[in-house]
Amino acid sequence: MSVSKLCRLSTALVSLLSVVPSLAAAEQATSAKAPYAETGNTNKRGDACFSTADTNAAVHLLSGFLEVWRPRTPFVDAGVEAPAKDNCPAVAKTDWDGIPFSKTDGQIVNKLVHDANIGYVIKATKARTAEQAVAAYLDDRRGKNASIVDGLGPLTDAWKAGSKQTTTITEVAADATTVKYDDKGNNRGAGSKPDAENKTDANLDMGLAIDFINAASGDGSTEPAKRYFKYGRPYRWSPDVSVVPTLEPVKSSKPVEDGGFPSGHTAEAWRDALAMAYLVPQRFQEMIARASEMGEDRILAGMHSPLDVMGGRMLGTATVVYNLNKSDNSALKSAAYAQAQSWLIAKSGVSDAGALEVAAHAAPLSADRFADHDANRAYILQRLSYGLPTIHATDQPARVPQGAEALLETRLPYLDGEQRREVLGTTEIASGYPLLDDAEGYGRLNLFAAADGYGAFDQDVTVTMDAAKGGFNAIDSWRNDIGGKGKLVKRGSGILGLSGANSYAGGTVLDEGVLVAGSPSAFGAGGLTVNGGSLIVAADKPLAVGGDYLQLASATAKPTLGANGAGTLVVAGKATLAGDLDVALAHGLAPAPGTKIEILKAAAITGTFGNFTISGHRATLSYGPTSVTLTMDD
Repeated sequence: MSVSKLCRLSTALVSLLSVVPSLAAAEQATSAKAPYAETGNTNKRGDACFSTADTNAAVHLLSGFLEVWRPRTPFVDAGVEAPAKDNCPAVAKTDWDGIPFSKTDGQIVNKLVHDANIGYVIKATKARTAEQAVAAYLDDRRGKNASIVDGLGPLTDAWKAGSKQTTTITEVAADATTVKYDDKGNNRGAGSKPDAENKTDANLDMGLAIDFINAASGDGSTEPAKRYFKYGRPYRWSPDVSVVPTLEPVKSSKPVEDGGFPSGHTAEAWRDALAMAYLVPQRFQEMIARASEMGEDRILAGMHSPLDVMGGRMLGTATVVYNLNKSDNSALKSAAYAQAQSWLIAKSGVSDAGALEVAAHAAPLSADRFADHDANRAYILQRLSYGLPTIHATDQPARVPQGAEALLETRLPYLDGEQRREVLGTTEIASGYPLLDDAEGYGRLNLFAAADGYGAFDQDVTVTMDAAKGGFNAIDSWRNDIGGKGKLVKRGSGILGLSGANSYAGGTVLDEGVLVAGSPSAFGAGGLTVNGGSLIVAADKPLAVGGDYLQLASATAKPTLGANGAGTLVVAGKATLAGDLDVALAHGLAPAPGTKIEILKAAAITGTFGNFTISGHRATLSYGPTSVTLTMDD
């Protein structure tokens, strides 16, 4: 059959069924179903060849929403038409009026999920505090980057100075008649080249960083997906949704062009937050928290639902992955990272990237509302799925999007690409939630958890850290609870800390550098071999070693003894000793002369430490068949 006959047949079927794509569109489907990192440029509206779930990458990514809500006309056609092009038949504007229950443009497929989705907004907006209303207003009307920049905490002022960022909306006016609705600022700031439209000169301080953030949003519009799914905003679904009063005047009078799914504010927040987290990995998790907060504020505003926000997060993340992997952006991302780090280091008055990490977390919670790591983790985890009812199996294996490892390039620079993919896969949330089980895995990514290292060692993991490279190459800490069957091998001169409730079974080997036990179960359920380097025991209770303990002559153990048995090694198997033992006492611990402290227990002990020191005190060691005891001399 000829191409022309196929096109005529396709056009006829479309006129009858409004669903079958043309031959050219079918060819595009292959590309849209390919990884988003390769097909992000198909996210367009007004193009007949990118108007369906099979041909538009953004719509395809979010097509799990069709299990909750299904538009009557499955095209990017709300308020926009697309003329015939390259054998793709024209797409006419939908006759949808944008109002649910009126001339509806679809049907609710899963009422349980849909009701939970809108119900969440009703409950949240009814319980909204005055402070939350102000935050929701600001996140609605202010430039999105001008809002999320405070995720940088102590580095915020330096960033604003370097980016030349401005905003004209800083608070809610006391008089409702003078509320500002149009931010006259420049949102992200000034780029590296003069911008006549925004009246900005070339930014020599951080212009490349701003160029990078702009580039990370390329092809990132939420409009094609909005105009495909044609899903109403929550206040159009229920009169019980309370819109923030200061935002009532900005509710659109053209609902057909104002779909709720996905949330555009949320998508932009995630695009900018991920780009800034790439440039300032010292605040990676806090920027993720700020993006999540922007999404929550869209719900508190009454403007969006949880599914809208989840869709915005997925599309925003996919957009950044697509742009990070574009060869055109390769040089820019390196130059932008170097420029941002150099500027912030200089303005913070510190010497290097490692010191910047300290400065980035120097403010207390009263001055940095993202200072509580555990609170951020819980906040984000709940808002990845919003606790919506599961609709699929909850035990499906992880899926990691192609190219997503690029998101962690600066946060976990000592891992290779495949290792970063393993980190992403082992920290994903469970399957089963509506929308989130997309084919690539964007919906289940938990980037906050990924920044805390592996969630499991599914196979043996070797980590090599070069302290000479600075920053996270020199020192990092993994705070996840690490499971799995694999083994951890630490090499290189850097310092790696483990502080989770770990259960991995394969054992731990320290060959070089420093390994820090920050929790009683830091080294999981297996044995511990210290071939070289320094083992620092900083747990607040005895450190459990699930198998044998072996320390060679070239290695040093450095326990800090404290209350509740802190600093003691409790070895389930045999202990073979050599090398150095360098003991410190925790602040405030002042044992009297003659005090005996059991510092190592094992099923059997062979060998002795070759050299023993204790900082600021004198003590002696004695060795028994199953224990090593320290006796204070002064």
